[in-house]
Amino acid sequence: MSVDARDRTARLPPVTQTTQGATVWLTGLSGAGKSTIANGVAQRLAADGRAVEVLDGDELRAALSPGLGFTRADRDAHVGRVGYLARMLARHGVIALVPVIAPYAGPRAAIRAAHQSEGTAYVEVHVATPVAECARRDVKGLYAKHAAGQIAALTGVDDPYETPEAPHLRIDTTGTDVSAGVDAVLDLLHQRGPE
Repeated sequence: MSVDARDRTARLPPVTQTTQGATVWLTGLSGAGKSTIANGVAQRLAADGRAVEVLDGDELRAALSPGLGFTRADRDAHVGRVGYLARMLARHGVIALVPVIAPYAGPRAAIRAAHQSEGTAYVEVHVATPVAECARRDVKGLYAKHAAGQIAALTGVDDPYETPEAPHLRIDTTGTDVSAGVDAVLDLLHQRGPE
């Protein structure tokens, strides 16, 4: 596993401060390990008494964006809705863990800016597992369906994924167990202090 922590000037409340919330957005391809890491972090934070929610992209698509498809405009709209929900939770003391692909840089930047404009802590984690490894895992069967011609516009294959240029943390989960990624995110949270 490779871990690359960047932007040490960003601040996030330490997890010992139980009243401050934050959004931790985990972006990356399908099968990269976003949800697995988010759920592991959530379990550890909850055990420490933190208010925490995992905002899973697939669940939220059904609940927040049932009429949206997978065009660029629809993806951007969905990501914007999830970002708004995460910001509201974070503003009220919840650590919102968001394992959502969010393939385009523009909406990710807008969500970061909205958090910053109101002083709500925001961290971007790029789960940078290569597409070949994601396809090997194929936890949702999407890569096999794409190869069989059953679906198109698969992010990172024939639909764009704009790699984050300056995430707070970059993790490649190839050949590692989930605990290393969970530890890396928790270390990032512990290192940050209030602005």
